[in-house]
Amino acid sequence: MKNGELKIYFAGDLFDAKDLGGNLMLAQMIEKISGGRFRIMLPQNSECEVAERTSQSIRDIDFELLCKSDIIIANFDGHDLDSGTVVEFCFAKMLDIPAVLLRTDFRDSGDHTLPDGEPWNLMCSHYPRTEVLHINGMVRYHEALLKAPEKVLEHYYSSIAAEVVSALEKVITQPSWLKSDELLRHCQMTLKSIGGTLETRFAGEKLQQLVAAKTASGLYR
Repeated sequence: MKNGELKIYFAGDLFDAKDLGGNLMLAQMIEKISGGRFRIMLPQNSECEVAERTSQSIRDIDFELLCKSDIIIANFDGHDLDSGTVVEFCFAKMLDIPAVLLRTDFRDSGDHTLPDGEPWNLMCSHYPRTEVLHINGMVRYHEALLKAPEKVLEHYYSSIAAEVVSALEKVITQPSWLKSDELLRHCQMTLKSIGGTLETRFAGEKLQQLVAAKTASGLYR
């Protein structure tokens, strides 16, 4: 781990200009505010490197990037959560990867009516080493517009990124249930469970390198 740098997988919609631009701007601002401590891995970038574009090849390269990451930020916006993002979040939990669930959507949905409910399906709540961050995107936008109308987006994304960085700093202090001496065997079983080409991508020495990197991160104690 270079100078304490932690790699973050940014899970979320990446299907249109708003998604792609918003993901990139928030990622850049998180890196800037954290002083480079948190380096964002955008699936939308890695997917451009897929030579043979099939559903499995794109899926597998995203899972490979997630496996190599230390933390996951999952964008939980939308009336219905993006199914791919939910799968990636659950896979991250299988590897005990610390997670921040970010919602800037001000609409209520899901099981929010329950006393301990969140504005999404209850099956996506109450996981270990997971911080939930709710930010009203519309209110935050109006605040940025009034504060600096000539630099609305900069202020908008920097204010969100600052809270994300705080949530990241908090979640990495939480104890792991997966211990360093269990990583190798657990990674082997998790890669097998996901299928596709994941076992091949982390065969032999590559799996040892993955486990060594996760141990070096200090997140599994």
